[in-house]
Amino acid sequence: MLKIDVFNHIFPVKFYEKMLASSRHLSDMGKRVRGVPMLVDLEERFRVMDRFEDYRQVLSIASPPIETMAEPAVTPDLARLANDGMAELVAKYPERFPAFTASLPMNNPDAALEELHRAIDELGARGVQLFTNVAGKPLDRPEFQPIFDAMAAYDLPIWLHPARGAEVPDYLSEPRSKYEIWWTLGWPYETSVAMARLVFAKLFDRLPGIKIITHHLGGMIPYFEGRVGPGWDQLGTRTSDEDYTLVLRGLERRPLDYFRMFYADTAVFGSLSATRCGLDFFGADKVLFASDAPFDPEKGPMYIRETIRVLDALGLSPAERERIYHANAQTLLKL
Repeated sequence: MLKIDVFNHIFPVKFYEKMLASSRHLSDMGKRVRGVPMLVDLEERFRVMDRFEDYRQVLSIASPPIETMAEPAVTPDLARLANDGMAELVAKYPERFPAFTASLPMNNPDAALEELHRAIDELGARGVQLFTNVAGKPLDRPEFQPIFDAMAAYDLPIWLHPARGAEVPDYLSEPRSKYEIWWTLGWPYETSVAMARLVFAKLFDRLPGIKIITHHLGGMIPYFEGRVGPGWDQLGTRTSDEDYTLVLRGLERRPLDYFRMFYADTAVFGSLSATRCGLDFFGADKVLFASDAPFDPEKGPMYIRETIRVLDALGLSPAERERIYHANAQTLLKL
């Protein structure tokens, strides 16, 4: 069966060289990406891909976010290099890379919108990748809304990738996060927070057709369905300094219903229980196959292999497997 991996990562060579030369932020995830050859080495990537039958990759740039790498005057050039490089790879190897998702210089909102249109209209990008915050700013700020408006108009998806580093402490009494908690627990939290902010900002009321693919099967949301559902139905009962009941009454649906409007991928590092939980929450029509390659201990193949193993072990119907492995991606990305 055809398998389209919608959330994996790459660094085109010219972008990678510019990133190393201009970046001001290569700690934490920057350290991690410098140690993964498959991000840059195409021969290594092809060697890994060839281990899996009928396997394709939709390309996206890896962390750290472009907006954390340099000043607003520099990041547009980085984004253009990234998107030009991915477009070249899609054109050269269409049998391996059916599409790419564009990167944007989100610390320069005007340039980000310009690059969004260029990447889709001229380069053929099938969506854009946003991170869960823009150098610490939430995505529901007014300056970022034109990005969502444009993507709704194109009817193409947004890939939502978590962003958090060790500079965000686990406790207020400490200067930094310890033991890579910022990644293991912080990234699912980041994803969930960004989803919640978009829900309560009434994004889906304003743009009911918006399509957002959340990384790692929606972060914490499926597991916390009870708190997101009956718990948030009581929004405002736990807050004394602001009347959130007005927010709740202003929504057209229950909060839980909006969270089910997101899409999600299967990149949960080979966890059977997490995959089952995410599928139960979103349903097979809203879940897309993804591995998060090449960020695994074997620098590529393990997460691909384990994700396939888990999906094949869930007892899904042939139609459900087909939707998750490729049909949902083909529909959503208009392939």
